[in-house]
Amino acid sequence: MMKRSPGFSLIELIVVVAIIAILTMVAYPSYLNYIKKTRRAEGIALINKVMQAEERYFVNNSPPTYTTQLTDLGFSVDSDLPTENGYYQVNAEACGDGIADCVNIVATAAGSQATDGNLEYNSRGEKKWAGNSGWDWH
Repeated sequence: MMKRSPGFSLIELIVVVAIIAILTMVAYPSYLNYIKKTRRAEGIALINKVMQAEERYFVNNSPPTYTTQLTDLGFSVDSDLPTENGYYQVNAEACGDGIADCVNIVATAAGSQATDGNLEYNSRGEKKWAGNSGWDWH
């Protein structure tokens, strides 16, 4: 009589490895999308912070106007303001009608986030992400 040894057979091991591989193929792309979305939220937060400062600047100046100089808003640099982890560089630029009427805040994607595209938000409330106007960024 043969005595069965404790442990796994090769077939059982191959089945487990195949199941893990399938789960990884499904989960990894979702994880990467989650990471990009989280980094995008960091860019959106800084855009909103800059836009709030722009609105305060607009109200406090006579005649009312926006500015493209981020130091006028209390930030440490005039342009290329980095997000906390450096995935976006934020700038302010005049809209088509001129800086007195409209300002556009642009977050340029950098580093590993560059494939996600740039974020834009102007004082008229128009949002753009990677060329898709009106998209809600989330």
